[in-house]
Amino acid sequence: MADELEEIPCALVVMGVSGSGKSTIAQKLAERLGWRYEDGDKFHSASNVAKMRAGHPLTDEDRRPWLQAIAGEIDRVCKAGERAVIACSALKHAYRDILVHGRSDVRIIFLKGAQALIAHRLTMRKGHFMPAGLLDSQFKTLEPPDQSERPVTVSIDASVETIIDDIVRQLKLDHVDRGATRRKLS
Repeated sequence: MADELEEIPCALVVMGVSGSGKSTIAQKLAERLGWRYEDGDKFHSASNVAKMRAGHPLTDEDRRPWLQAIAGEIDRVCKAGERAVIACSALKHAYRDILVHGRSDVRIIFLKGAQALIAHRLTMRKGHFMPAGLLDSQFKTLEPPDQSERPVTVSIDASVETIIDDIVRQLKLDHVDRGATRRKLS
């Protein structure tokens, strides 16, 4: 096994419900790895943002073009030989299937946390279009990733630095040269 090579992911999708810390964790993880950061929210249509601002949850039909746009960006990044960390709620298995669509070089990072903790965090957040009142809807929609998705699951009940350390450790990226494309498994 020591000689086996495994490809470093070209994209990491940091997922979880609103308020779980996706944007913060994805941005800090990208900085740590020297990769590009993308906020999945920027791929939403104006009508989706308006709908969420008004306190209405998105339907699967609303989400499909958004998810396809993010998947297109992942494909572009990977094809160009770049690397990115993308913050995206990706609450359902079907949504993650659109994003990953069978790629082995894209990994899901699941930010797992208790609803009470996340609700408290949302009350502290200012200037975001997602109102705290939609948190119940998000938890009802959430389908935590299963083992077939090869997720990296981390608890959000820790400091940002501890969460980043946990992700990097689980992905075995802590000793990888930022420019490397392959690493040896030990």
